[in-house]
Amino acid sequence: MANSNGLFSVNDRTAEFDQNDAQQNKVMGILSYIGILVLIPIFAAKNSKFARFHANQGLVIAICEIASYIVLSLLLGRIPYVGGVFTFINYLLDVFLLVLSILGIVFSAKGQAKELPIVGKIKILK
Repeated sequence: MANSNGLFSVNDRTAEFDQNDAQQNKVMGILSYIGILVLIPIFAAKNSKFARFHANQGLVIAICEIASYIVLSLLLGRIPYVGGVFTFINYLLDVFLLVLSILGIVFSAKGQAKELPIVGKIKILK
């Protein structure tokens, strides 16, 4: 278990979840990190705490992707002379969010409930 104090730390909460639930809902956890497919576990696995844990993190990533695209590329990216800088920042953020998604997929496939760096502390779903 990693130290949960740092910004990029990974807090392992696997022990808080039923292992049967984790084994049965690995696929739902994986779907949580694939863009709009996050809606599948949100609606289809309402009673699975493991799936909801991963769906919450996947939803945070999806919202960040959409918001960064709108703000950095569509709005700020159109500013003459400096817009390209904001678009480039959006690309970098997209790469970071892709890495987080891959981490989430790996954790879910292993039946682990680990909070992702930065976004893991944000709670949208209950």
